[in-house]
Amino acid sequence: MSLYSYMTKEGYDKLRAELEDLKSTGRAEAAKAIAEAREKGDLSENAEYDAAKDAQGMLEAKINELEKAMAKARIIDESELDSSKVTILSNIRLMNLKMKKEITYKLVSETEANLKERKISVNSPIGQGLLGKEVGDTAEINTPGGIMQFKILEISL
Repeated sequence: MSLYSYMTKEGYDKLRAELEDLKSTGRAEAAKAIAEAREKGDLSENAEYDAAKDAQGMLEAKINELEKAMAKARIIDESELDSSKVTILSNIRLMNLKMKKEITYKLVSETEANLKERKISVNSPIGQGLLGKEVGDTAEINTPGGIMQFKILEISL
C-alpha cells in the first residue's frame, strides 16, 4: 500500500463532501434510528435496535475509511505533468490488438475510479500495465481474463 494517494482537486473535493455528509447527516440519522428502536422496548430481543447499531458501526467504519483516504491524499496539478509518458491523470487512447477496437481511459486514483466514465485506477492491472509507456508502445497486461495487448495511440492530459 502506498504512502500517498494522488488525486485531482475535483476528486478530493468530492471525497471531502461525502465525508462531511456522513459525519453530519449520516450520524444524525443513525442516532435517530437507534433512539426510535430503543423506544420499542427490551433491547435484548429488539432486532431493530441491533440492526440500527450495526448500521451505525458500518457508518463509522466508512467515516474512518474516508478520513484515512483524506489523510494520505495529495492533490495533483495537471499542468505539472508530462504527457510524453502515461502517468496518473493521463488520457490514453488505446487499440486492443486482439479485438482491433479503440478505447480511451483516464488513469485516476482508486477513490476516483469509475468504469462507466472510463476512469480506471492506476492500481488496477490495466493501470499498472500502462504506467510509464509512451505513444507507439505495446503494453502486455496480465488480467484475470488473460493477457491483453494494447497499443498506445495517444496520450493527453
